[in-house]
Amino acid sequence: MKLEKSPQLEPVHIKMEKDDKQNNNTNKPAVRFNDVAGLDEVKEELFEIIDFIKNPTKYHKMGATIPKGILFYGPPGTGKTLLAQALAGETDSSFFPTSGSEFVEKYVGVGAKRVRTLFEKAKKASPSVIFVDEIDAIGAKRTSESNNEKDQTLNQLLIEMDGFHSEQTILVIGATNRLDLLDEALLRPGRFDRHMFIGNPDLHAREEILLVHTKNKPIASSVNIKELAQRTHGMSGAHLSNIANEAAILAVRSNKKDIGINEFNEAIEKVIAGLQRKNAVILDKEKRKVSFHEAGHALMGKILNCDLVSKVSIVPRGEALGYVMYAPEEDRYLTTTSELKNKIKVLLGGRCAEQIIFGEVSTGARDDLQKANTIAYQMVCEYGMSNLKNRVFEPTLIKNCYPLIDGEIKGIIDGCYKEAFVTLESNTDLLSSIANELYKKETLTGEELENILKLHEKKCSLNI
Repeated sequence: MKLEKSPQLEPVHIKMEKDDKQNNNTNKPAVRFNDVAGLDEVKEELFEIIDFIKNPTKYHKMGATIPKGILFYGPPGTGKTLLAQALAGETDSSFFPTSGSEFVEKYVGVGAKRVRTLFEKAKKASPSVIFVDEIDAIGAKRTSESNNEKDQTLNQLLIEMDGFHSEQTILVIGATNRLDLLDEALLRPGRFDRHMFIGNPDLHAREEILLVHTKNKPIASSVNIKELAQRTHGMSGAHLSNIANEAAILAVRSNKKDIGINEFNEAIEKVIAGLQRKNAVILDKEKRKVSFHEAGHALMGKILNCDLVSKVSIVPRGEALGYVMYAPEEDRYLTTTSELKNKIKVLLGGRCAEQIIFGEVSTGARDDLQKANTIAYQMVCEYGMSNLKNRVFEPTLIKNCYPLIDGEIKGIIDGCYKEAFVTLESNTDLLSSIANELYKKETLTGEELENILKLHEKKCSLNI
């Protein structure tokens, strides 16, 4: 019998040191600022932090200390997590990602212990970046009715952020969609020193994001990235990444060698309106009703010149039996009272068209009504754009003033509906022409809609 040499076992302390080194290596992200498109102002602000971590001596000579915490806030999908990874990657710091919900337990003391453990690991691996996503899960405002475990966890987080030593380079980055929920003690200087709003990208940023997400994909020469950026107004970076990925999947499905404009168009519609229901069987009378409904939206949009209509369709997608797609020519940050009322009129245009042509309304306007009422509610309660003038109402006070607020909302909605009804009723022939063409083709592009309007220019004048 042949005897084999048994493998020599490593001492336990050596093995543990190796494991620690491996963990440290895996904790350092490969993401850099070059991978983060847009957000130029935020990145410029963060370069100062990077320089501080890399060259702390020149700041210490001036008596400056590194900010202990940075809070990213803004809508979801705008790149808050990616920015935190890039900051750690640029400084070659250890990265400790976690979520606020990971500290929430029903047993008292468990969350606080996890906070202590996390900061102990970060201190050993200094310089390091601790990233707490959805920090509002543990950092919500404390009240007399709040959970004792959550309060203890938050208290421990506050203590840890106060207890850093100057020689330890540890940066805490928090991310939240709801800044208004956070406790004031967490927001004060000395804890989260800098608050940075990470909003949805503007036109230039959307173009840069799309370029980043398409650089490793075979894009057809006919694809104009700038036009795609214009058509994706209001979308987040996550939406744009999803569009590029969906377009690539559609190209593979069609056995194409590159990704064309048709794939991108389909991907945008899929993200905005949902999955196309190819096997949906719609009754002829319902199809005609949907045609007039969508024609009402499109015609009101053209008459009021709200946004550029890029497509009108009665092909079912998601829960919608039809939809109108708009492509704003420029990004807008301020909206006037008349512009908001015009938006409500466009939303109610479909319902008005049904009432004019068929003498009754259907359930198809459910989503339109919700959006219209939301705009009217904001006009009354947030923007001071009602007969109540410059009054605004906090959510806690709304129930006490509900009859007053409800009367103002009703006045705005009813007034907009009446004006939209009169406008469409005076353009019934044009409405019917658009609806009939839509019924035949099922989809109209912005150019085709424009051609229909030009044909009727001589026969009827638009009454705004």
